[in-house]
Amino acid sequence: MLSASRELGAYFEAVVAHLGASHAKLAANWVMGELSSALNRDGVDIERSRIDPEQLTGLLKRIVDNTISGKIAKEVFEAMWSEDKAADAIIEAKGLRQITDAGAIESVIDAVIAANPKQLADYRSGKDKLFGFFVGQVMKATGGKANPAQLNDLLKLKLGGGNA
Repeated sequence: MLSASRELGAYFEAVVAHLGASHAKLAANWVMGELSSALNRDGVDIERSRIDPEQLTGLLKRIVDNTISGKIAKEVFEAMWSEDKAADAIIEAKGLRQITDAGAIESVIDAVIAANPKQLADYRSGKDKLFGFFVGQVMKATGGKANPAQLNDLLKLKLGGGNA
């Protein structure tokens, strides 16, 4: 699909040149996903995209360095598209920085576990599907800003009765 048009291919190549070849799959996913969707939705050609390759690269770098999650990045992308601002400016203005402090995530996990003793007992008695409930509660409490990978790792330890 990236070769569907010379211009789209050139856009992708420019993003990869700025981001690095090791992140080509991420770039491809965003060019073919969010960017193409926005272009189609607004009936705009790639040449008139509201987000140039350097701006998209700026957003993707924040995913790579764990400043934001992929989910938050979609919100930032939409703001970039409509507000004509850089990713970093939007992340700061809207307070979208991902929580990567393990201590901060642990304290939210502890509060969620303390507030849900029945679910904890059910989980520990074998109802593994409740793991998703706990993830959801922590994400809700953090406004979706907890680093998902860290959250999952810490939560597994906490729910298993261990300490992170």
